[in-house]
Amino acid sequence: MEMEQQIRVSGNRVIVSLSGRMYVEDAAGLREKLLEYISGGYSIFVMEMADLEYIDSSGLGVLVAINKRAIQAGGSVTLAGMRGVVKELFELTRLDRVFEIQG
Repeated sequence: MEMEQQIRVSGNRVIVSLSGRMYVEDAAGLREKLLEYISGGYSIFVMEMADLEYIDSSGLGVLVAINKRAIQAGGSVTLAGMRGVVKELFELTRLDRVFEIQG
């Protein structure tokens, strides 16, 4: 299953719902979209990841880069609903200590 993404704004937050499997092809496009929101003045992101089945290293890199830019802009990136292999990968790489995690 290829990755699907839905992005919506709720107040001052950008809510990003991800589902399927995130590979390098998906990561680049997601990065560009999220950087546009940062350029537009948004710095608080909630990544809804309950339906994300897999993420490769390029996807991890995008989330780390967006987190860095969001923090520089006074915001944050929250990862919500991670489970299974995705959650295990964040724990293994210790990125669960870098991000705010919900659920």
